[in-house]
Amino acid sequence: MKTYNAKSSDVARRWYVIDAEGVVLGRLASIVAMRLRGKHKPTYTPHVDCGDNIVIVNAEKVRLTGNKREDKVFYYHTGHPGGIKERTARQTLESKYPERLIEKAVERMVPRNNLGRDQMRKLHIYAGTEHPHTAQQPEPLDVAAMNPKNKRSA
Repeated sequence: MKTYNAKSSDVARRWYVIDAEGVVLGRLASIVAMRLRGKHKPTYTPHVDCGDNIVIVNAEKVRLTGNKREDKVFYYHTGHPGGIKERTARQTLESKYPERLIEKAVERMVPRNNLGRDQMRKLHIYAGTEHPHTAQQPEPLDVAAMNPKNKRSA
């Protein structure tokens, strides 16, 4: 028996659309990271980009459990001396770009190398319900129905 190694030309990529409304952030991010890497496919090869294209809509309506909305703090640096700044998850969701919260959660779950950057290019996140990828005919992927813990009500 020989080990199967996928080639880039053999990979069949599909498009999926996920509605993030009411879905728990960490659970959504882990499912999206797995799909971007291609680990759900039997032809998964670690050094080849086997993943699918993912479109996430309603990013501003994602849920955080417990007090994470107020207590979870993200730090960033402006590049100037003493330029460390912080932003809570609530501030990020209420800002101009609420999709960055999901983007950063998924980005920290994929490899931090060239392969991970290629995989992240296949992730498209939108704050509202509209997206420009209808020509690709993305299939809906219901993350909330996969596990009862994935969806939280207000």
